[in-house]
Amino acid sequence: MRIDSLQPGEVFVFGSNAQGAHGGGAARFAYDRFGAVWGQSEGLQGQSYGIDTMSGLAVFEEQAVRFVAFAGEHPELRFLVTEVGCGIAGYTPEEVAGFFRGAPENVVLPESFAKVLGSASA
Repeated sequence: MRIDSLQPGEVFVFGSNAQGAHGGGAARFAYDRFGAVWGQSEGLQGQSYGIDTMSGLAVFEEQAVRFVAFAGEHPELRFLVTEVGCGIAGYTPEEVAGFFRGAPENVVLPESFAKVLGSASA
């Protein structure tokens, strides 16, 4: 699923870096189109949500767990997760999909993550 536009209440979830320098990939798209804030690496920013995928797997996992909790606290929003960490950061879905295990129903995972997690819905 390619995300080109968002409806009200939808949030584009992308991989960032510790500096919040949204120069390429999905981060640049979030910056150009969905309100990502230059210099903010993590959290809700406009109609986007950043997760630092460039500072190692431990940081990535920690921030993904915080994201899943945040999504659970905001059932009024629908979070569209890109293949975070699988572009510039260089991880595979098999390495990172588990970080999103237990995500609430308002989180839409990419098909590759859903397959790893054994879910038929993507």
